[in-house]
Amino acid sequence: MIDKVITPEERLEELGLKLPALRPASGNYVSCVRTGNLIFTSGQGTDEYRGKLGEDVSIEVGYQAARQCMLNLLAVVKNELGDLSKVKRIVKILGMVNSSPDFKDHPKVMNGSSDLLVEVFGEKGRHARSAVGMSQLPHNNTVEVEMIVEVEDGDLGE
Repeated sequence: MIDKVITPEERLEELGLKLPALRPASGNYVSCVRTGNLIFTSGQGTDEYRGKLGEDVSIEVGYQAARQCMLNLLAVVKNELGDLSKVKRIVKILGMVNSSPDFKDHPKVMNGSSDLLVEVFGEKGRHARSAVGMSQLPHNNTVEVEMIVEVEDGDLGE
């Protein structure tokens, strides 16, 4: 008996998650750029989470904000590819955390994004990562995340 392969979309459904509608750009840019077999996304914040870690936002809420940012990014990638199964691997994410000068737990916040990628893609979701603090983010977002995704060579669409 052959085991059925679970798609990333099916895995999201198992987790009780849905990809949100694409968020409009807040400037003169596109949500992602594809070159060769790589997709570079623009940063995605959230509509739900505002505030600064170390002042008015807890690590747990920051974790949820980072998780929502990743759902927004996955919606961008799905829109570009049509199917998240075309993702070969997640290469890298950059997490920007709106934080006070004395806040030092950026990695704990960014685990919200990283954990979701591994839950959805398994080993293909393990990635390089930077987690940095920012004195402010657009619209007072709690977190903003961008990522680089490698797609299967047969899916270059050129």
